[in-house]
Amino acid sequence: MHTFSYKNGTLYCENTPLCDIAEAVGTPTYVYSKQTILDHFKGLQQALSPLDSEVSYAVKACSNLAILNLMAREGAGFDIVSGGELWRVVQAGGDPRRCTYAGVGKTPEEIRYALEQEIYCFNVESEAELRAIDEIAGSMGIKAPVAVRVNPNIEAGTHKYITTGKSENKFGVDFDRIEALYALIDEQMPNLEIKGLQMHIGSQLTQVKPFIEAVAKVAPLAARLKERYGIRFFSIGGGIGIVYDGALASGSPDWWEHNHQLTIGTYADSLVPLLQPLGLRILVEPGRVIVGNAGVMLTQCLYEKKGDAKTFKIVDAGMNDLIRPALYEGHHEIWPLQQHDDQDTVVADIVGPICESGDFLAQNRTVADVQQGEYLAVFSAGAYGFSMSSNYNSRPMAAEVLVDGSNWTVIRSRQSLEDLVRGEIIPE
Repeated sequence: MHTFSYKNGTLYCENTPLCDIAEAVGTPTYVYSKQTILDHFKGLQQALSPLDSEVSYAVKACSNLAILNLMAREGAGFDIVSGGELWRVVQAGGDPRRCTYAGVGKTPEEIRYALEQEIYCFNVESEAELRAIDEIAGSMGIKAPVAVRVNPNIEAGTHKYITTGKSENKFGVDFDRIEALYALIDEQMPNLEIKGLQMHIGSQLTQVKPFIEAVAKVAPLAARLKERYGIRFFSIGGGIGIVYDGALASGSPDWWEHNHQLTIGTYADSLVPLLQPLGLRILVEPGRVIVGNAGVMLTQCLYEKKGDAKTFKIVDAGMNDLIRPALYEGHHEIWPLQQHDDQDTVVADIVGPICESGDFLAQNRTVADVQQGEYLAVFSAGAYGFSMSSNYNSRPMAAEVLVDGSNWTVIRSRQSLEDLVRGEIIPE
């Protein structure tokens, strides 16, 4: 659930009218609910409490320092995929010793930096990467903690760009090659410490079946690696999906009684019995389920344009601000900050100012017939919203705001025009 709802015709985040933020900060602006973030994080912690477990927040989902600091203070670990994300965690007050470092293309500089910071473990994706870490660790006179990411070849049933557990994906090591690779580490890589096993099958899964299939397939492997090499943890990845279609309504407990969206409770109830017999520390790496429905993007209607084929509502947020609709064909509900009558609707495309035909937030959608100057909230934007934004078309990136009850704080200032060219040089 989440804390966005209409009160007397005005859309609120917790106890704060979103129109107050839009007027004070401008648009586009991302707004996050602290209560929603904490509810989801603590809910997952509690659901997995029968296990020796740790929730490692996936920094890539939303990497603002304020969000990372909130996670650190609540006792989260961190799933990172770059040296920059590790640096962010450290700057936010997080403990690098609770970071697991994933990703297929770690550079030598990033590996060295992570070893200097004494991260918990590298999640390694290939033999070549293992050998690189071994060499660097040897040059530093230390042992590097490693786990290998296994690709279980399980169909996740999600978008092709965010599935990661099939053999044709770039991630992980083929299931039938994984044990031989662990033997190779043990025999030939003296500067590596075998610490665990990792897997991740994809993102935005809305059914529990793929998780069950993956854990059932990989758990016996984890048991064998524990017996042979004394591994201490099994990371089962993240991937729990959130509500996109039905986002506003899903803030109410009643909505969940009549819909079959995967819940944290269902996820844990299905997996805990499969994981308990292993006697291993279990890591989970959620991002979207923690922050996705905790965030909206505010935007303002600039113009309406009516053509022979379509009506366009042109807003000030573009694909540089939120790329998911263009990249993933992602659905985001869009609601006005001041509620309209149920009959005051129009079938329209909501489009941004970017010079691309793919620059849209919604197409052929029945939406409130907002007029020039009115504000809209794009729901389910907390994950992979700002973190995937860019300066395309030389547009300054949006501001970010964190709401705590009736108080709110700008946690990232809007970029200035000067920021757009900072670091650029015209040669003489």
